[in-house]
Amino acid sequence: MQIKSAEFKISAASSKQYPDGDFPEVVLVGKSNVGKSSFINTLTNRKALARTSNTPGKTRQINFYFINSSFYFVDLPGYGFSQMSKMEQEKVGKLIESYLICRKNITLILFLLDIRHDPTKDDLLMYQFLNNNQFPFAILANKADKIAPTKIPLYLDNIKNKLKIDDDIVILPFSSEKKIFTDDVLNLLDESRIKIIINL
Repeated sequence: MQIKSAEFKISAASSKQYPDGDFPEVVLVGKSNVGKSSFINTLTNRKALARTSNTPGKTRQINFYFINSSFYFVDLPGYGFSQMSKMEQEKVGKLIESYLICRKNITLILFLLDIRHDPTKDDLLMYQFLNNNQFPFAILANKADKIAPTKIPLYLDNIKNKLKIDDDIVILPFSSEKKIFTDDVLNLLDESRIKIIINL
């Protein structure tokens, strides 16, 4: 796949604001500051299509980006930001869960983790939620440029062991900063879209 066009569509605070149409949606989930916005900028080769912030937990809405006039990247709010009030955390959690449960256009969920660290309790809950509900998802271990290339397999194995990941779950390294492993992700997007077309 080549991404030739990308445009920001809307920040949605409720389902009433979601874009109309039957376009497939590739959804990004992960904790605050794991690099979801940077992922979008890297894949689309745009420096500021998705706004990045040094302040975790700033994004409280669902951002839709229209890609190649054929599908959406959907950036869900980050979870697990400790300085967010309990009420705000619950509100974000309900927004994420409502979208994932109710939205019918989801083609693939990309679950971003920081390859350098053990998954958090919130990461484990998200993995269990995605797995138990049989969502189509893959795991991206972001910030792979921060460790030696020879150690990447060890760090991936650590994530697998900590989350007790099933063998059939795809897990890929990624780096938004260095733009490495992007071809693997683009191939994954191609495969997911092909599967949807076949199933229609």
